[in-house]
Amino acid sequence: MRAPETPRERQITHAPHGHVLTNAAVWSPDARWIVYDTRPDPHGASFTGTRIERVEVDSGRVETLYAATHGACCGVVTASPVDDRVVFILGPERPTPDWEYGPAHRQGVVVRAARPGVAEPLDARDLVPPFTPGALRGGSHVHLFSPDGTLVSFTYDDAVLADPPPPGAAAAAREANLRAVGVCACDRPVRVPRSHPRNHDGSAFAVVATRLVDRPRPGSDEIARGFEEAWIGTDGYRRADGTWQRRALAFQGHVAVDAGDRVATIAEVFVCDLPDDPAALAVPAAAPLAGTATTRPAPPAGATQRRLSFTADRRHPGIQGPRHWLRSSPDGGRIAMLMRDDDGIPQLFTVSPAGGPPAQLTRGGGGVESAFTWSPDGRRIAYVSGDVVRVVDVAGGESIALVPPAVAQATAPRPEACVFSPDGRRIAVVRGVPAGGAGGAVHNQIFVVEAPG
Repeated sequence: MRAPETPRERQITHAPHGHVLTNAAVWSPDARWIVYDTRPDPHGASFTGTRIERVEVDSGRVETLYAATHGACCGVVTASPVDDRVVFILGPERPTPDWEYGPAHRQGVVVRAARPGVAEPLDARDLVPPFTPGALRGGSHVHLFSPDGTLVSFTYDDAVLADPPPPGAAAAAREANLRAVGVCACDRPVRVPRSHPRNHDGSAFAVVATRLVDRPRPGSDEIARGFEEAWIGTDGYRRADGTWQRRALAFQGHVAVDAGDRVATIAEVFVCDLPDDPAALAVPAAAPLAGTATTRPAPPAGATQRRLSFTADRRHPGIQGPRHWLRSSPDGGRIAMLMRDDDGIPQLFTVSPAGGPPAQLTRGGGGVESAFTWSPDGRRIAYVSGDVVRVVDVAGGESIALVPPAVAQATAPRPEACVFSPDGRRIAVVRGVPAGGAGGAVHNQIFVVEAPG
């Protein structure tokens, strides 16, 4: 692997508090701004940040887009690829012992940069049966706009099934609360009754898109968890039969495999094809979209799910490595994920959404140590390895270090994000920087690295 002759990295935030980037979509469409949250711990596990901010990359000027109130916290912000909207997680306002922040007790909200501080609830919530179609019964997480900005994907946890059953109910008859992948159709408002103090309306019609089972059969394509999703292509992908699928999500799904004396769980790549018309998300299949008091919300009729990867026979089966989200090439031709090579090192692999075996992209070295993103032209993928930002040429497999280790900052780039700008010129990362010099408190700061031409 070779490195450029001079460093090409610049720190753009300096305030003495945390700065946390989401794993993708942190740049404004014009590549002028980067959005982030202010969670204080390095990896963002403590959901105690109270502001969503953005920094102007060239000037370092910071603007507050939203400040949480009434005891709520906020974080995990992403930007629309087509306008000035951002979407992020908002925890409960006025939290109570029975409704504190947690996977099933959060929601998505949208703010426009032109109207900072004005939050628009994204997903509605209805916690009392009969549940409202288009509303959720729990919490949404890591929201990502579709390439045309009309849909938002998310992961979902159900509060109705996560909480203990009401007195007299048969717990064994209830389905489990399992993490799922969902989709919101923007600008399709949903109103819910005020039958619960935590019910609220939403500006989008929300559905769960993945089909889950409590106990997948070993060797089957059944999954007990859907997570870490990505929109496929800027305009979808070409199916194996040559036709075009406009809207689809790739996601990780937990399958069961026979490991001799036990049943093991591994993550594989799945695809969920969605209808072209967002209005079709409101059409139920055999089960109610909103679920029942004992069953999970069900996918709409137009959502079809299939498995892409089959890795149980590999030396290191399944998707492995640092936590990451699947990412699609802009043309929709390849989906990237991490797996371990035969030496046990996490490497980038890609698979076609039309099917076929995974192809290894990176090789040797220290492997891939972070989440990753594609360049907008689809020629490169940016990631962290050996404490520096690298890009790998997708066609040839050559990996280049963008900042030589000898001149890198004292702390390595964080593994949570390594995000190409929409113009392909820069990559955003986070490093821990001591405040006031060596020995001071370390705060996450945002850096940008120039990408090769």
